[in-house]
Amino acid sequence: MKTGNHSHRGYKLLALACAAALGSTGVLAQSTTGSIGGQAEPGVTITATSSTGLVRKTTADNSGRYSFTNLPLGAYSVSLQRDGVVVDKRDNVNIVVNANTDVSFASTSNAKSLGVVSVSANALPPIDVTAVDSRTVITSKELAQLPITRTAESIALLAPGVVGGSSYFSGPTGNALVSFGGASVTENAYYINGFNTTDPLSGMGGISLPYGSIDQQEVFTGGYSAKYGRSDGGVINQVGKRGTNQWHFGAQVLWEPSFLASNPKNVYYPNAALPAGYGYQNPELAGSQYRSRKDNTATHTVYSFYLGGPLIKDKLFLFASAEAEKRDGLSTSSSSSSQPYNDHYSYSLPKHYLKLDWNINDSNILEFTNISSKESYSGSLYAYDYDTRSQGPLFGYDTSTKTGSDIYIGKYTSYITDDLTFSATYGKTKVMDYSQIPGADPTLPYLSGVLSQDPSITGGNPITNGITTPYVKSPNAGSSSHGLRLDLEYKLGDHTLSAGIDNIATSSTDEGQQVFGPGYAWIYGKASKPNTPLNPAFGVGAPGGDGYYVRKYIYTTTTSMSVDQTAQYLEDRWQVNDRWLLSIGLRNDQFSNYNNLHQAFVHNTNQWAPRLGFSWDVLGDSTFKVFGNLGRYYLALPNSVAERAAGPSTYTNEYFTYTGINAATGAPTGLTPIGPGPISSNGEYGQTPDPKTVTATDLRSQYQDEAILGFTKMLGSKWMYGAKVTVRRLETAIDDVCDDDAVARKIVASGINPDSVVFPNSCLIFNPGKTNTFLLANADGNGYSKVTMNNQDWGFTDGAKRKYYALDLFLEHPFDGKWQGRIDYTFSRSYGNTEGQVLSTTGQDDVSKTQDWDFWQLMDNSNGVLSNDRTHVLKARGAYQISPEWMISGSLQIASGAPKVCMGYYGTDESDPVLYGSAYHYCAGNPTPIGSLGRLPWTKQVNLGVTYRPPFADKKLAFSLDIFNVLNERNPTVLDATYETAPYTVSNTYGMPLYQEAPRYVRLSATYDF
Repeated sequence: MKTGNHSHRGYKLLALACAAALGSTGVLAQSTTGSIGGQAEPGVTITATSSTGLVRKTTADNSGRYSFTNLPLGAYSVSLQRDGVVVDKRDNVNIVVNANTDVSFASTSNAKSLGVVSVSANALPPIDVTAVDSRTVITSKELAQLPITRTAESIALLAPGVVGGSSYFSGPTGNALVSFGGASVTENAYYINGFNTTDPLSGMGGISLPYGSIDQQEVFTGGYSAKYGRSDGGVINQVGKRGTNQWHFGAQVLWEPSFLASNPKNVYYPNAALPAGYGYQNPELAGSQYRSRKDNTATHTVYSFYLGGPLIKDKLFLFASAEAEKRDGLSTSSSSSSQPYNDHYSYSLPKHYLKLDWNINDSNILEFTNISSKESYSGSLYAYDYDTRSQGPLFGYDTSTKTGSDIYIGKYTSYITDDLTFSATYGKTKVMDYSQIPGADPTLPYLSGVLSQDPSITGGNPITNGITTPYVKSPNAGSSSHGLRLDLEYKLGDHTLSAGIDNIATSSTDEGQQVFGPGYAWIYGKASKPNTPLNPAFGVGAPGGDGYYVRKYIYTTTTSMSVDQTAQYLEDRWQVNDRWLLSIGLRNDQFSNYNNLHQAFVHNTNQWAPRLGFSWDVLGDSTFKVFGNLGRYYLALPNSVAERAAGPSTYTNEYFTYTGINAATGAPTGLTPIGPGPISSNGEYGQTPDPKTVTATDLRSQYQDEAILGFTKMLGSKWMYGAKVTVRRLETAIDDVCDDDAVARKIVASGINPDSVVFPNSCLIFNPGKTNTFLLANADGNGYSKVTMNNQDWGFTDGAKRKYYALDLFLEHPFDGKWQGRIDYTFSRSYGNTEGQVLSTTGQDDVSKTQDWDFWQLMDNSNGVLSNDRTHVLKARGAYQISPEWMISGSLQIASGAPKVCMGYYGTDESDPVLYGSAYHYCAGNPTPIGSLGRLPWTKQVNLGVTYRPPFADKKLAFSLDIFNVLNERNPTVLDATYETAPYTVSNTYGMPLYQEAPRYVRLSATYDF
């Protein structure tokens, strides 16, 4: 704690220093623009002309510096005029998003007006000495060369410090998610053309562009400016293509045939030697096949086209694209399924992108963007016999889903003077989140654990009813958002000052989930020690007999909610001298979360986030840069927090023994209660919580402090290398706590009559490890009483901790017309007791309401490495132009495995003090912090590609072949971490692979660009 306090004081000093400063930087994390600047003779005129006819002019100042900021991306000609005559010129200057492209001119005093010099932009130094942040920009040209999968996250994985998130989680259109710098997968932000497209419900990923429409993707891994917030992980910023003064069109077909894909590995029940006194739930299953993956392959096709050009030359431009993606395949369920099946599934992912650019005049630009990205899924279920390995008749359909977003963005930019620029961006999103089960009988309950049904009743043949989906959503479920940001930039001498607002509001309707059918499910179980009570803390006794029992499970969280996020910022980008640049900024965020009645249950203001960065051009020639950054980053709670925290929810279990099973429905009969009735460890019985009592009155938003120091240096004229050290520290986390008894003890100790207040009927949202004050409604209906809880009151021995440090090294050879390559190595460590907003150990996606911190017993032995820790990561990518017709390319990612996890019953006596079952950091009575049992295998992904451009088509036609996972690695990425199903009863699936690396597959493509 002393170390933590010292660090906190340091950042207070930083905040005071930044608060005393003025202003802003000229670029931002969600930027859609870039800059051109450099040195020239003082007083000369510099003109930048874009491929769309936009013209900007400026004059070099007394020190010879000039700059054009907020330029739309594209190709530019930059010319120098002396006495009204062009005497020097740079053509084909392609600018990079959020960066300065250096275009410097030698002295023109001896130049002749008729001897104009034209120099290629490729000779310019590649190091941007104006950047103080940590980011990677991948251009459309690189995307066309590299063999990578077609998602924003796959592109992000090319950047150092980014690793794959847990396979449990996926984005709004099924895309795998990523972790930046040890943060959880919900702590990132997604942008397209300046607008936030992060999933408004849960923050699980975001919407991205059709792959062929990406002009540039910017991946921020730290150090971003005060213009940006609401992320303490990373930022994925995509800028789409736009039309120019020349018409272009093209089309592409990609095909990944199933017959060229390898099968995933079959999955088997573990058959491990168990400690004395422990036994498998079903010993007969040990070592047998759990899931067949034979022929579990898919055919994947993508058809896309684009069209771009001038509707009115130099004035109005269009770029439009569409992409139709489809995946058809087979997936075999596990043998333990309530009805084993072959799922013949189909995914359809249509996308489109439309961009209009209007150059009203050289001082005013208007842009409009429309993006649509959807995913539809359907599946037909055929009975599968694991004894004969054969498929039977059609018996039903899997849950059909439709998800995705429609997005509309408008942006206005005004170059009021050479030194003053104003921009306004407004956007709206409508999110679809629909699911249904075609043909399913809603009177039938979902059945789980059918292999644990009493064989004296079933004869050894589990009784099923064809219902394969446990949860459904409301047909009206969906979300929306709208956002406005205003930015003003003013160049004043050596300072570039910026100020603005950044607001976004999101809402979700009828989101959440509920058990399918009659509103409950039956879960069958068997205790290996029949005379041991199942949950004695809640009055649930022993099943007796042979240990067979069943529980009636009810779960529903459907509700509506909304979030308002506003922010203001100031920043100053100060060119101290020719070699030193300082970026000094301050941001203030405000977050408010509302329940279904639009009553606020979280309201955070005055969240000051200072940012301080520097860049040192060591040699003064842009060949050696040292840079650093200090910053604080706040994270808002998404809409989904209200589902179980501020809205009515029910989560109960009721335990019985049974004497029969209905052959038609699979429901138990002859029920005898072995408990007091429905029980809920979190007190979730369907009540609507009072919004004033849901959260701590002094709740602080989650925030993280970060420090970065690094360098980049040229090695000769064609290579560059560098190193960077990153340190991150989570200062405040948000989660929920559910220990009503601890609140009752503190009330009594505070001298309050416990009968005079109403105890919370749900878990409380708080800052773990901090002192939190809560309101309890007075029983007489007159006001509230306060109770203050510190760490010791809850029984915790430590506060929330997440620390990350990393050393990044790289060596790069930029493309020189022949080849390009880059190698990155990252050594890192992410450790503590809090992953963040979600829980990768068990795949819990209840954002900021994980089972961690619910009770102190759940946090016992929780300190260790964290789920997103990958100690060693090696990345490489490159392309080689063998001849004008042939190019080969490749990418490599090698990473050490994720830490193993084991969650069992509590302590040496296998108790269950808070009714969470096998959810404690103990296994077989031994403490098991995450990673204490070792790690999963290393992953080694090698992708190779070759492209041929036949000369007869003037290089407009290309054929490509890409092989993914050349080594056909199929190592597990997630193991089942739940050790037991009852005390001393080891789960048959503990330690079994739940997810594995995608097997080898081949992609064939043909592309035509005109």
